Amino acid sequence: MEVAAKPVEVVGQTIERARAALKRADKQPQAAAAAAPAPAKGALPVSPLAVPFPKIPPIAGVQIATARAGFYKHERDDLLVMRFAKGTSAAGVFTRHGIGSAPVDWCKKHLEMSKGADARALVVNAGCANSFTGKPGADAVRRVASAVAKRFDCRQRDVMVASTGVIGVLLDDAKITQRLSDIETRLTDDNWAGAARAIMTTDTFAKGAYAEAVIDGEKVKIAGICKGSGMIAPDMATMLAFVATDAAISPAALQTLASLYTRTTFNCVTVDGDRSTNDTLLLFATGQSSAPNISRAGDKRLADFREKLEAVLLDLALQLVRDGEGASKFVKISVTGAESPASARKIARTIAESPLVKTAFAGEDANWGRIAMAIGRADEPIDR
Repeated sequence: MEVAAKPVEVVGQTIERARAALKRADKQPQAAAAAAPAPAKGALPVSPLAVPFPKIPPIAGVQIATARAGFYKHERDDLLVMRFAKGTSAAGVFTRHGIGSAPVDWCKKHLEMSKGADARALVVNAGCANSFTGKPGADAVRRVASAVAKRFDCRQRDVMVASTGVIGVLLDDAKITQRLSDIETRLTDDNWAGAARAIMTTDTFAKGAYAEAVIDGEKVKIAGICKGSGMIAPDMATMLAFVATDAAISPAALQTLASLYTRTTFNCVTVDGDRSTNDTLLLFATGQSSAPNISRAGDKRLADFREKLEAVLLDLALQLVRDGEGASKFVKISVTGAESPASARKIARTIAESPLVKTAFAGEDANWGRIAMAIGRADEPIDR
């Protein structure tokens, strides 16, 4: 067995709410359809821990289209475009990897410039990460954003871009721009499953989550997709996640929620301990529901929405763990009695990333001494 690819979820003292959300998710009925396999030629068998793709209804203000751009030699869609209604708020959380990537740099820069106001499009390609490609990579992203902006009649800075795939390969932006006319004719409000498949790389099944919440008596929808199965570690990893809601939430409030719940979900999982160059989580709020506009993340009217958003992000994060490369075990680590939440997280992370602990789980050997060893190696206060 490939020891480095055995998944472990790290749950510290700071994420008790996430544990409750997991229990609720386990009680939800699963869709009848089997998990959708990867769209790759000679794809790996679907993970034994896979879950079916959920039924996700249209989200007002979101249109979706996919196409084959040709980043893969075999037949599969590897390009995703989403178009958002005018006035859509956006927020993002990105990799802290030292190399980063041209798409990550673009999104961070333009979210800061626009303050997250009026996001109009998202463009995602699979098969080429466009990372470690210098100025040519940045120029390729700019050309993609410019072409999409002209097609959708918006500004370049209103277009978010994400890439996943091989590191060190320059993005051939023409493969994207030459498909935009087809993309525009394919835009629909009901293709979340196709969107999830289009962004897959080494994933073995498509990943999605959905929830409904109530804001001041009005129903709102929350839908999300993600991809990732390797380089998954705390601080996010080879992971792309895109979540959209028809709620009306200010960019500042949305950013607060994105940062907060990334910490309690995506940043609490690990598969192989390696971080990636392209991690991206983007949240979009179209404001197309009947719910009132919310300007503060702490607004009491947002209580149910906050809970459901965290549940969606947790659901997606757990699916990443279930699809860890070579994964056969799903392990949850809970630390209690630590000196502080930070100490609990460090202890849990050290246990989760210990090769000896992983091999014990993989071999179904209840050798708790290895866990004790890992706890001591965390260099945190311990009552022996």
